Amino acid sequence: MAHARYITGIPTQKVHSSFNSKEANVVLCSAEGTFYRIPSFVLRSTTGYFRAILPPGPPPPFEQPPSGQGQVTDPIMVNEKDVVLERLLRLISGLETPMWESFDELDAVMSLAEKWDAKGLMCLIRAAVTAPRFLAEPLRLYVMATRFGWEHEAKLASTHTLKLSIYDEEHAEQLQRLSAKHLMAILSFHRRRRDLFMTFLDTAEAFNAGNDPDRYCSECGEKVNNHSWRELKARMFLEMDLRPLGDTLLSLDMEDWRESIACWSAKCRNEKCGMLHFDRSATLRAIQDYLDQLPLTV
Repeated sequence: MAHARYITGIPTQKVHSSFNSKEANVVLCSAEGTFYRIPSFVLRSTTGYFRAILPPGPPPPFEQPPSGQGQVTDPIMVNEKDVVLERLLRLISGLETPMWESFDELDAVMSLAEKWDAKGLMCLIRAAVTAPRFLAEPLRLYVMATRFGWEHEAKLASTHTLKLSIYDEEHAEQLQRLSAKHLMAILSFHRRRRDLFMTFLDTAEAFNAGNDPDRYCSECGEKVNNHSWRELKARMFLEMDLRPLGDTLLSLDMEDWRESIACWSAKCRNEKCGMLHFDRSATLRAIQDYLDQLPLTV
């Protein structure tokens, strides 16, 4: 960026209507050719970048263009689209600001705020990132939060990533933006929930009916075949691998799984007995209780 020259000869049709005060003494120009007139004290007081390049104190006299000429001779060029530059200038100027349109817009404004060392603005953006529209893209939010050292927001975002199948190709771009430390943290978090859950499913203390290889029917003494439980465990492990939140395990869809139907209907092979091997309600209750105990953040 070049240093500002304090000028007034701006083509009216190219000046943003919200940034055309006569008191403004700095001109910014977006990548789309729109001019923004803004007081230097606003830029100096809110950004480290302009505090370094703009002179302190009263501005020098305005330069009047020759009669009949209305051209900007030396604005400060900003290589950003209007949607980004306008949003940032509104925020640092205390003007009314519309709702964020997308994560792309927020990301671009945050990048410009970082370039300009606009710490106050970055704090405003931090306060906005936990809105539902941004939590809807939790991995992207996790990338931003870890980049700027926002621990609370990173932990919140990590919880919301549990509904993602994080190894899917669609998430590769965001994962590549993470530092090695934070990449390992989020991958380990997902894997830890899955593995802890599988360890729980394998314990004889919690699921003796399915995990005891030498179990016999309590009614007739017939040896129990627990293959249907092993198949259901394998399906639940797969579901936790794909969606570590675990909400699919107790959903209505689970009732239609082939493995669930086989497990809940498994009976003693003795035709005179026919006792059900597994208590569906008690098993699902134990699964829900354990899911509630699993770690929720990185």
